[in-house]
Amino acid sequence: MDCLFVIDYQKDFVDGALGFPGAEKLDAAIAARVREYGPGRVWFTQDTHTPDYLSTREGALLPVIHCVRGTPGWENYGQTAAALAEVGAVGIEKPSFGMDTGDPAVLAALPAQADRIELCGLVSNICVVSNAVVLQSRYPQARIVVDARLTASFDPALHEKTLDVLAGLQAQIVGR
Repeated sequence: MDCLFVIDYQKDFVDGALGFPGAEKLDAAIAARVREYGPGRVWFTQDTHTPDYLSTREGALLPVIHCVRGTPGWENYGQTAAALAEVGAVGIEKPSFGMDTGDPAVLAALPAQADRIELCGLVSNICVVSNAVVLQSRYPQARIVVDARLTASFDPALHEKTLDVLAGLQAQIVGR
Protein backbone atom coordinates (compact mmCIF):
# COMPACT_ATOMS: atom_id res chain seq x y z
CA MET A 1 0.00 0.00 0.00
CA ASP A 2 1.17 3.52 -0.80
CA CYS A 3 0.25 6.16 1.79
CA LEU A 4 0.42 9.93 2.13
CA PHE A 5 0.93 11.71 5.44
CA VAL A 6 0.25 15.46 5.45
CA ILE A 7 2.16 16.86 8.41
CA ASP A 8 0.78 19.86 10.32
CA TYR A 9 -0.47 21.89 7.35
CA GLN A 10 -2.37 24.10 9.78
CA LYS A 11 -3.25 27.77 9.72
CA ASP A 12 -0.87 28.70 12.54
CA PHE A 13 2.07 27.31 10.55
CA VAL A 14 1.00 28.92 7.28
CA ASP A 15 -0.31 32.39 8.09
CA GLY A 16 -0.81 32.37 11.86
CA ALA A 17 1.34 32.53 14.98
CA LEU A 18 4.26 30.60 13.42
CA GLY A 19 3.46 31.24 9.77
CA PHE A 20 6.14 32.24 7.30
CA PRO A 21 6.27 33.58 3.74
CA GLY A 22 6.00 30.83 1.16
CA ALA A 23 4.13 28.31 3.31
CA GLU A 24 0.86 29.26 1.60
CA LYS A 25 2.37 28.45 -1.80
CA LEU A 26 2.36 24.74 -0.93
CA ASP A 27 -1.42 24.62 -0.55
CA ALA A 28 -2.62 23.85 -4.08
CA ALA A 29 0.06 21.24 -4.69
CA ILE A 30 -0.54 19.47 -1.36
CA ALA A 31 -4.30 19.47 -2.01
CA ALA A 32 -3.70 17.97 -5.47
CA ARG A 33 -1.46 15.26 -3.99
CA VAL A 34 -4.13 14.40 -1.40
CA ARG A 35 -6.67 13.95 -4.19
CA GLU A 36 -4.21 11.81 -6.21
CA TYR A 37 -3.85 9.38 -3.32
CA GLY A 38 -7.60 9.39 -2.63
CA PRO A 39 -9.74 7.70 0.00
CA GLY A 40 -8.19 5.22 2.41
CA ARG A 41 -4.61 6.24 1.70
CA VAL A 42 -4.24 9.66 3.34
CA TRP A 43 -3.56 10.60 6.96
CA PHE A 44 -2.76 13.98 8.44
CA THR A 45 -1.28 15.20 11.67
CA GLN A 46 -2.39 18.19 13.66
CA ASP A 47 -0.13 19.85 16.18
CA THR A 48 -2.53 20.08 19.12
CA HIS A 49 -1.94 22.11 22.25
CA THR A 50 -3.96 23.29 25.23
CA PRO A 51 -4.18 26.84 26.62
CA ASP A 52 -1.42 25.98 29.14
CA TYR A 53 1.08 25.38 26.31
CA LEU A 54 3.61 27.85 27.69
CA SER A 55 3.95 25.72 30.86
CA THR A 56 5.06 22.68 28.84
CA ARG A 57 8.67 21.80 27.98
CA GLU A 58 8.03 22.65 24.32
CA GLY A 59 6.36 25.93 25.31
CA ALA A 60 9.37 26.91 27.40
CA LEU A 61 11.66 26.34 24.40
CA LEU A 62 9.27 27.74 21.76
CA PRO A 63 7.31 30.38 23.68
CA VAL A 64 4.71 31.12 20.99
CA ILE A 65 1.16 29.96 21.66
CA HIS A 66 0.00 28.08 18.59
CA CYS A 67 -2.33 25.30 17.41
CA VAL A 68 -4.52 25.40 20.50
CA ARG A 69 -7.28 22.85 19.98
CA GLY A 70 -10.47 24.46 18.72
CA THR A 71 -8.91 27.77 17.66
CA PRO A 72 -8.78 28.92 14.02
CA GLY A 73 -4.98 28.46 14.01
CA TRP A 74 -5.39 24.75 14.86
CA GLU A 75 -7.49 24.09 11.75
CA ASN A 76 -6.02 22.67 8.55
CA TYR A 77 -5.25 25.29 5.92
CA GLY A 78 -7.03 26.25 2.71
CA GLN A 79 -7.50 23.91 -0.23
CA THR A 80 -5.64 21.22 1.66
CA ALA A 81 -8.30 21.23 4.40
CA ALA A 82 -11.00 20.75 1.78
CA ALA A 83 -9.10 17.95 0.02
CA LEU A 84 -8.47 16.12 3.29
CA ALA A 85 -12.19 16.23 4.04
CA GLU A 86 -13.10 15.10 0.49
CA VAL A 87 -11.00 11.93 0.71
CA GLY A 88 -11.96 11.17 4.30
CA ALA A 89 -8.37 11.46 5.53
CA VAL A 90 -7.78 10.33 9.09
CA GLY A 91 -6.41 12.92 11.51
CA ILE A 92 -3.84 12.29 14.20
CA GLU A 93 -3.75 14.94 16.90
CA LYS A 94 -0.34 15.11 18.53
CA PRO A 95 0.82 17.14 21.53
CA SER A 96 4.45 16.99 20.43
CA PHE A 97 6.51 16.66 17.26
CA GLY A 98 6.00 12.98 16.46
CA MET A 99 2.68 11.32 15.72
CA ASP A 100 3.59 8.51 18.09
CA THR A 101 2.48 10.87 20.89
CA GLY A 102 -1.08 10.83 19.48
CA ASP A 103 -4.14 8.84 20.53
CA PRO A 104 -3.20 5.14 20.69
CA ALA A 105 -6.62 4.14 19.27
CA VAL A 106 -6.03 6.27 16.17
CA LEU A 107 -2.48 4.98 15.80
CA ALA A 108 -3.75 1.40 16.06
CA ALA A 109 -5.92 2.09 13.01
CA LEU A 110 -2.92 2.92 10.81
CA PRO A 111 -2.25 0.36 8.09
CA ALA A 112 -0.54 -2.83 9.22
CA GLN A 113 1.88 -2.59 6.29
CA ALA A 114 3.01 0.04 3.83
CA ASP A 115 5.27 -0.22 0.81
CA ARG A 116 5.78 3.49 0.20
CA ILE A 117 5.06 6.41 2.52
CA GLU A 118 5.16 9.97 1.26
CA LEU A 119 5.32 12.93 3.64
CA CYS A 120 4.55 16.56 2.95
CA GLY A 121 3.63 19.61 5.01
CA LEU A 122 5.24 21.74 7.68
CA VAL A 123 7.73 22.40 9.16
CA SER A 124 10.42 20.39 7.38
CA ASN A 125 13.09 20.72 10.05
CA ILE A 126 10.79 19.97 12.98
CA CYS A 127 7.68 17.87 12.51
CA VAL A 128 8.28 16.52 9.00
CA VAL A 129 11.68 15.06 9.91
CA SER A 130 10.36 13.82 13.27
CA ASN A 131 7.48 11.98 11.62
CA ALA A 132 9.68 10.58 8.87
CA VAL A 133 11.72 8.93 11.63
CA VAL A 134 8.59 7.70 13.44
CA LEU A 135 7.19 6.20 10.23
CA GLN A 136 10.53 4.66 9.28
CA SER A 137 10.61 2.95 12.67
CA ARG A 138 7.00 1.79 12.40
CA TYR A 139 7.39 0.56 8.81
CA PRO A 140 11.04 -0.54 8.47
CA GLN A 141 10.50 -2.07 5.02
CA ALA A 142 8.62 0.91 3.54
CA ARG A 143 10.25 3.41 1.24
CA ILE A 144 9.98 6.85 2.88
CA VAL A 145 9.62 9.66 0.36
CA VAL A 146 9.69 13.42 0.92
CA ASP A 147 8.88 15.73 -1.99
CA ALA A 148 10.98 18.86 -1.45
CA ARG A 149 8.36 20.90 -3.36
CA LEU A 150 5.67 20.03 -0.80
CA THR A 151 7.45 20.97 2.42
CA ALA A 152 9.18 24.08 3.69
CA SER A 153 10.69 25.84 6.68
CA PHE A 154 10.86 29.37 8.02
CA ASP A 155 14.63 28.98 7.45
CA PRO A 156 15.46 27.97 3.84
CA ALA A 157 19.04 26.98 4.70
CA LEU A 158 17.85 24.75 7.54
CA HIS A 159 15.25 23.28 5.18
CA GLU A 160 17.99 22.23 2.75
CA LYS A 161 20.08 20.76 5.57
CA THR A 162 17.03 18.84 6.78
CA LEU A 163 16.52 17.34 3.34
CA ASP A 164 20.16 16.22 3.48
CA VAL A 165 19.58 14.65 6.91
CA LEU A 166 16.47 12.89 5.62
CA ALA A 167 18.48 11.51 2.70
CA GLY A 168 21.09 10.35 5.20
CA LEU A 169 18.30 8.51 7.03
CA GLN A 170 17.58 6.71 3.74
CA ALA A 171 14.50 8.72 2.81
CA GLN A 172 14.09 9.35 -0.90
CA ILE A 173 14.06 13.08 -1.60
CA VAL A 174 12.26 14.03 -4.81
CA GLY A 175 11.54 17.36 -6.46
CA ARG A 176 14.76 19.01 -5.41
